[in-house]
Amino acid sequence: MGTTQCVTFDSMPETLEEMKALSLSALASPFDTAALTVAALCLYPCQKEESLAMLQFLSGPRTISPMEQQFIRDRFMDRKDYIPRSYFDGATPQNDYTPSTPYTIRVSDNPYSYQNEGYAKLYLQSGGADSPRAVTLRQAKDGKWYLWEQFLLAGIREPESEDPWA
Repeated sequence: MGTTQCVTFDSMPETLEEMKALSLSALASPFDTAALTVAALCLYPCQKEESLAMLQFLSGPRTISPMEQQFIRDRFMDRKDYIPRSYFDGATPQNDYTPSTPYTIRVSDNPYSYQNEGYAKLYLQSGGADSPRAVTLRQAKDGKWYLWEQFLLAGIREPESEDPWA
């Protein structure tokens, strides 16, 4: 069996400096880095450059490639800004993915999460998906856990307000 940790934000960071001011930004735990990744993705639709700066901070010494940036841009082209919000407690298709406050994300591991030394594959449950989505983190020499790859922007059920069949 795996463990689940709840990571809570009183408010969402809107700048890289606000993110760096959070205790979670020490990146001491892969759970914290995974949750901060969601916060950074939530900012993308309204502040692309700031969101990418946050993702670069979370990626540490690894530079986010132009291909990764294009992938993120493509995921938001269809105005699916609700996908990252869907990972917060209380966010469901029925309420148009409006999260409860304070903003809480549940991040889980499983018996296979640490099978590759120096890496952690963690899982987040979206309120609009049937199965959890993965985030892989890598621990650097400085002991911090950095974002390695994320699969958080895959499609989910549409909000009821956008679903003509709801």
